[in-house]
Amino acid sequence: MAHATETAAAGYVAGHFPPFAVTVDLVVLTVREGDLCALLIQRGEQPHLGRSALPGGFVRVDEDLDVAARRELSEETGLARLPVHLEQLATYGAVGRDPRMRVVSVAYLALAPDLPPPQAGGDAAAAAWVPVCQVLPESSTAANLSAQPRPGQYRSVSSRSAQAAQSVQPTSGLAESTDAPAPGHTPLAFDHVGILADGVERARAKLEYSPLAAAFCPAEFTVGELRRVYEAVWGVTLDARNFHRKVTGTAGFLLPVGRATVRQGGRPAQLFQLGPATLINPPMLRPA
Repeated sequence: MAHATETAAAGYVAGHFPPFAVTVDLVVLTVREGDLCALLIQRGEQPHLGRSALPGGFVRVDEDLDVAARRELSEETGLARLPVHLEQLATYGAVGRDPRMRVVSVAYLALAPDLPPPQAGGDAAAAAWVPVCQVLPESSTAANLSAQPRPGQYRSVSSRSAQAAQSVQPTSGLAESTDAPAPGHTPLAFDHVGILADGVERARAKLEYSPLAAAFCPAEFTVGELRRVYEAVWGVTLDARNFHRKVTGTAGFLLPVGRATVRQGGRPAQLFQLGPATLINPPMLRPA
């Protein structure tokens, strides 16, 4: 077996195959003030200078994909050391998706509780939490979703230079997103609008059959706080009593911690933590 492997390696000539690059892109979602928000950066270099994009970058020769994803999350946003649920989302390799060269991107979905303002770095001129409803209009489909934050969206962003970030304008003549922009919206860089749409749908779908919603909550949370996560991610209003009965009646989903809190105001609410269940059965179906 070793001899066969050595023979195959000896006959391999790297120059016979065209080079291409591998990148990681991150769909980072959190719930802030009742809204499902995505982390966007403002590109500080070409291509797509000044455009909104997902955080990410090139994978180094000596690092694994997961390591690259966490490194980019740290370099461009400063959030890597926080408790973040991270999973691979999908791979994107359409020809021409990047004007520089053939680039294959491995996308990651990251979910976390209410996160602090991001700190831009690396090749990101600015970074901000943007409500998903401003980027992916609900009336559009994943095939034509494409948007950029409203003018001034980055005014509260933490960046290396707020003035520089505000002065950066989209550069014409660059390769545009292949997705058709929704009316009144500017395309995200590259094919990031489709990646973001896929990440949001993955999160929405997994809330139906897994306890993933707890990734948006602190270690100890109330049923009301958990319900607001479902409402924010799904974009619906749920019946409080039915929701309470469902989540507390699902074996292994929630475990009471024996304490209550009044942080929501009103009567004390019981605190829970995530239980050992990995699946919700029967699932919690999204309202039609």
